[in-house]
This record gives sequence, structure tokens and C-alpha cells, in this order.
Amino acid sequence: MIEAIQLFKKFESGDSEIVALDHVSFSVNKGEFIAVTGKSGSGKSTLLYQLGLLDHPTGGKVLIDGVDVGELSSDERTRFRLYHLGYVFQDYAILPSLSALENVSLPLLMQGLTPVLANEKAKAALERVGLGARIHNLPSQLSGGEQQRVAIARAISHDPKIIFADEPTANLDTETSQTVLQCFLDLHKEGQTIIMVTHEPEYAALADRIFKLKDGHMIA
Repeated sequence: MIEAIQLFKKFESGDSEIVALDHVSFSVNKGEFIAVTGKSGSGKSTLLYQLGLLDHPTGGKVLIDGVDVGELSSDERTRFRLYHLGYVFQDYAILPSLSALENVSLPLLMQGLTPVLANEKAKAALERVGLGARIHNLPSQLSGGEQQRVAIARAISHDPKIIFADEPTANLDTETSQTVLQCFLDLHKEGQTIIMVTHEPEYAALADRIFKLKDGHMIA
């Protein structure tokens, strides 16, 4: 499903440059649950952003389901993200003025679905994460864990090839984190490919494989 070939990313900082990823190569099979771990500054989120088409690598290639995404135009990258990828971030990234249902249906409407069909798919996704009774609530009326589950519902509503999750439990307590992680495990059992960045070893242990980064290198 994913192939990274000599992935390289550097950032300019004044007169110096910082190498965030140093020629990293690996592959991920369809349906795998991968945890990416490492200390702060190791390159975890940078890797996720390259794989998720949220940034451009300085060098190397990323292939997703056989597509060399580096060859896509800006518009093609946007469409690829919209139709094939799902994202879950630590700050939830849901719109405060929209209900749970509206937050989940928004990207479906952007795909061109009718409002009726978009709402049907959004409601089904919210039910999958246990929020069927909260679809009309605003984010301010939801707990942090419920808001994160809205974000997960939004990520899965269009049946993406891959879900990318960047520290999805960082702002949650232990019990709520376990509820959110159970959503990922349930999706994984259904065959969903998931790439999750986490600094928690016990959460990483739930994955099929763990990619450990240090100073931009894949060390294990």
C-alpha cells in the first residue's frame, strides 16, 4: 500500500540546515497497522506529513497503492488526499461552528456527493465510532474523546485507502485514550491500513509493527 524509497527531508534554518528525514526506506502492506515512535524531534510527524501528502519531500519517492505521488500536480495531490486518505490530528481539527454530522459530511460534499447521501455516510461513520446519539451536537457540547471520535468518523467516512493519525491521544486522559485506540483497532480488524505516530510505548505495542526513528533515521 505504501512504499517509501530513500525519503529525504531537510529544512533551512538561517545559515544552517536541519535534516529531518535521512534517506528512509520501507514498505507498508495493505491492512497493516503501523506505529511510528521516537523522541521529540526524531522525525515522526515529518514522516507522516510526507506520506500523507501534506508536505513535499526534498528527495526520494513515496508510492501509494502503486501511484508515485511525487509526480502528481498540486490539484491532483488535493484530489488524492480528498478521495483516498484520512487524517486524525491531536488537536481534532474539527470546525467549532458545525455539528458532528456537518463536520463529517463536509469532505463528502467536497467530493460532490449530494447532501442526502453525504449525511447518510456521515451518520454511518459516526455510528461506527459510537456517536450515533451525538450527531447534532456541536464540538463544545462534546468531550475531548468524543471530538476525537468525530475526527475519526470524518477520516473513515469515504473509505480511505490509509488513515494517518498524528498523536491522536496526546490531549486525552488514559481511559479516553483507550476508547479512541479501540476505534483504531476495530478499523484495523476490518482491514483498514493505519499509520499512527505515538510517543506512548504501550499504545505502539498494539500495532502490527513499530517503526522507531532517531534523528531522522529508521533505527528499528
